[in-house]
Amino acid sequence: MSLSSLFVRSNYISIRESLVGRKTQLLPIIIDRLSRVMSSKAATDGTVPVGDLSHSEGTQDEQNKRPQFGNRFLTGEKNVFEHNAWDNVEWDEEQTVAAEGKIAENSEVILPNEKIAEYETDADRFWHEFYEQHQNRFFKDRHWLFTEFPELAPNLTLEKIPRKVNVGEEKETSVTSSPVMSAPVTSAPVTSAPQASAPVTSAPQVSAPVTSAPQASAPTTSAPGPVVSAPVTSSDVYPGCNASYRVWEVGCGVGNTVFPVLQTNDDPGLFVYCCDFAKSAIQLVKEHNEYNEKRCYGFVYDLTDETTPLPFPDRSIDVIVLIFVLSAIHPDKMQSSINRLSRCLKPGGLIVFRDYGRYDLAQLRFKKGRCLSDNFYVRGDGTRVYFFTQDELRDMFTKAGLVEEQNLVDRRLQVNRGRQLKMYRVWVQCKYRKPSSVPEADNR
Repeated sequence: MSLSSLFVRSNYISIRESLVGRKTQLLPIIIDRLSRVMSSKAATDGTVPVGDLSHSEGTQDEQNKRPQFGNRFLTGEKNVFEHNAWDNVEWDEEQTVAAEGKIAENSEVILPNEKIAEYETDADRFWHEFYEQHQNRFFKDRHWLFTEFPELAPNLTLEKIPRKVNVGEEKETSVTSSPVMSAPVTSAPVTSAPQASAPVTSAPQVSAPVTSAPQASAPTTSAPGPVVSAPVTSSDVYPGCNASYRVWEVGCGVGNTVFPVLQTNDDPGLFVYCCDFAKSAIQLVKEHNEYNEKRCYGFVYDLTDETTPLPFPDRSIDVIVLIFVLSAIHPDKMQSSINRLSRCLKPGGLIVFRDYGRYDLAQLRFKKGRCLSDNFYVRGDGTRVYFFTQDELRDMFTKAGLVEEQNLVDRRLQVNRGRQLKMYRVWVQCKYRKPSSVPEADNR
């Protein structure tokens, strides 16, 4: 019997014994415990590739409601294990140099062109298989959204923000639950090296957000670049046509953003669109007991395919949610994808964005032979991930005619207190708004 089999068997026996003399209502808790054991085992024995730390958006604690980013600062190294995470942790020069060296090392070998083309052509299949395997157990619902992006529930008071996720509703493979080396990782806002931009598809979801933090440069308005036109619904009647406030989540996965929004925002005029190019993900969304076609419309869609019509017209969306999605697209398709999103916004509409930052722990953990191009990698399950700088994002969004309201780096130190491990995560969070005075003729 293999060591991994013994590991699972011993945990199963432990769980079975814990049932003795207990009431059956404990069963859901024990099932949840077993799923977490399996998740940890998978991360340990390679069933989930080491690089798949990039599927993680934060620890379990960070999936629950928490204070807005920027409120917990590490004042001394001796206090590091007092909490699970610390905000805005600055890097010293030694850490930055070590991270740069790690990236140079794992980027030495670029995959052959035929493999790169395969991962692009079959991107929808890889995400479809990801959700077929993990169902709705991989990510936690993003209840932190309303702290960082209050635009998703404009009438919500702080007291009404949900504080917990539903126990046992899903599991998460987080950086703290899998063995990771405490390597210096990631960086703060880095100047954008010439990178390819990346498109968007359904990427695993969730992570901790950020808001009050040192912002890089004030909002800027670059001259809008060319916007590629695409077929859209021209009829006056379409799903959500009577709504007064429309939210569209691109790359919705199994609904970890959609359903918290529907549960929390009780505005009768709200309508939520959600799309993913993984058919299995949309099927799971539609099977959710809170999916209601009167308030929500889920559809299979590839943002990088400019020939595919949308179920709503241009200039009709108030808020677009783009969280851990753009990083899943090929860099060459990012700009055209953002242009298309910009066209869908109403004048004054907003894109809220969160994704992986340059030198995030997930990037540093990739091994040689997983690199597709600069800062763009493929995981063991065939899904891809890009790691952004603030400047790259600023350039793409402003070229699409949008105005920057927020562009900051969330540099977080996560710790595993039990194992005395330190893990440095880097995410970028942005808000970009469409000017309210854009003439309709500009189609933006």
